[in-house]
Parts: sequence; structure tokens; C-alpha cells
Amino acid sequence: MSQNALTRREIFLFSGFLVLMGAGWGATQPLTKIAVSTGYGPFGLLVWQQVLGAVLMAVVCIIRRTGLPRHTGALRAYLVIALIGAVLPNTLSYQAAVHLPAGIMSLLLSVIPMFAFCIALMLGTDAFAWRRLGGLCFGLIGVLIIIVPSVDLGEAVPVGWAAIYLVVAMFYAFEGNYVARWGVADLDPFQLMLGASLVGLVIVVPLMLATGQTVVPLWPLPNAQLALVTSSVVHVLVYASYVWLVGRAGAVFAVQVSYMVTGFGLFWAWLVLGEAFSHAIWLALVMMFAGMYLVQPRPKALLDTTPPISDK
Repeated sequence: MSQNALTRREIFLFSGFLVLMGAGWGATQPLTKIAVSTGYGPFGLLVWQQVLGAVLMAVVCIIRRTGLPRHTGALRAYLVIALIGAVLPNTLSYQAAVHLPAGIMSLLLSVIPMFAFCIALMLGTDAFAWRRLGGLCFGLIGVLIIIVPSVDLGEAVPVGWAAIYLVVAMFYAFEGNYVARWGVADLDPFQLMLGASLVGLVIVVPLMLATGQTVVPLWPLPNAQLALVTSSVVHVLVYASYVWLVGRAGAVFAVQVSYMVTGFGLFWAWLVLGEAFSHAIWLALVMMFAGMYLVQPRPKALLDTTPPISDK
């Protein structure tokens, strides 16, 4: 169904889903901040994230009566998505979250569409447009507002860790371009996430054991472990909702969730963690939103297909 074919009732319903999805994904940044607050290492957190993702995706696949393909193309897709969609970016993300405010992380992740456009140009899968170059410039201004030391953001932002978090955004941007360029061997999103979670476990468990970063579940769950569980469950539920929404409203409509994620990320950081934001933060937010708006393809240029979403 194209966006133009939506009725008013459907637009109202789907807009509500956008708000809920943005609220869910936006909450994962403060939850990540809480998860790392007690000193848990990234590999220990990653193992449990992959376990929870695999269990939930297995349940979905069982309900849908879809198996887990194991041919060469599928195994390659599992490995690549596990690495660039979870293991590498989340290892960096968990470490950066120790040093960065949750609101700043949400703002920095909003550069994903801009990075994705640059990567698409390099891969030859997208065409240059002056309008979208303008979007990149707005996004760059927003990033500079965040990382320039002389700008007062209301709290200290380590420039080095902010730069590392931009690498996290770049991994997510490359993930989408990889799928667009090379595909995922005809796997549906749930099969892909299940396979990637299992492969991720094979990679991360030895790293966890070698570094002594084992996280032992306690009961009742302490705040850090509860935050990790909540974040993982929220991601899977929101991801499933995103897939459902793209199938009914189209990718052009569903991609607007990017604005919600950034806005709600700041809101949850303020509500849950008590983070305060200076005027410079709001200026950076305006620049990021302008950049996202200009970089996104025009509706006629965007196919109604399901873009990949990774663990964020």
C-alpha cells in the first residue's frame, strides 16, 4: 500500500504506531546507560542481549511456522548482520555509554540517514542530489555543535567518545546499505534476526569468557540487568511493529520514526536520568531534524520494501 492510498483513519492509526515505536526505540539509550552503570563489561551484556533476541525471535518463527535456513547464503547473511548490526557497534556503544549522556547518544544516532546516503553514493546505489547534500551539511553542523569543546551543552561531553559513537552510527548506516546492495538471501526479518543472534552468541561467548566479563543473572533483577532485559524486549517488539507498519503504510511513511526516536531519546533521558539540556542541544536537534528531512529520498524514489533495523 502506498502512502498516497492511506485513508484518514489509517493515517491516524499508523501515526499512533509511529509515536509508540519512537517512544520504545528512544528509551533504549537511557536503558543502555543504566545497564552499564554498575560496571558490566560489553561482552557480558552482549551475550544476554543476543540470548534474549534469539529466544524471542525463535518464538516468533515457531508461531509463524518458519524454519531457520542454513544454506551458504543464509549463513553469510547471519555472520555479516551479526558483526555490523550487533557485535561491533554494540561493543563500542556499551563502552561509550559509560562516558556519554543518553541524550547526546540519541542525537548522535540521528546522523545514521546521513551516513547511509554517503555510503550509498560510494557503493553506487544512490544518486547525488544537491538537496541531500544540504541535509549532510545541516547534520554536520549539528554534530559540530555537540563535539566542539567551546560549546556549552550543560554537561561535559568527551569528544573522543562522541567520535566513537559516530562510528556506531556508521555501522548501522552500513548495515542498511549492505542489505540494499547484496541482500540477505531471501530471509524474512525474523529469520535473519534469529540467525544473526545465534551467530552473535558464537562470536561473543568466547570473548566474554576470555575477558572475564560474565554477567550472572540475579533475582530479583537489579536495575542494570532489568534495564538490559527491558531494552532487548522493547527492541524486538518495536522491530516487529516496524515490519508490520512498512508492510501496510510503506517505507516512506515508516521511515519518519527517525524523528520520534531522537525526540523521545531526549525526553526519556530527561525523565528517567534527569539530564538537563542547554539551548545548544536544542539547536543541534533542529539541525539534525533538518538534515534528516533533506537527506531522506523523495517518496517516489523510495520503494515500499522493508529496510533493515539493527539492535539500537
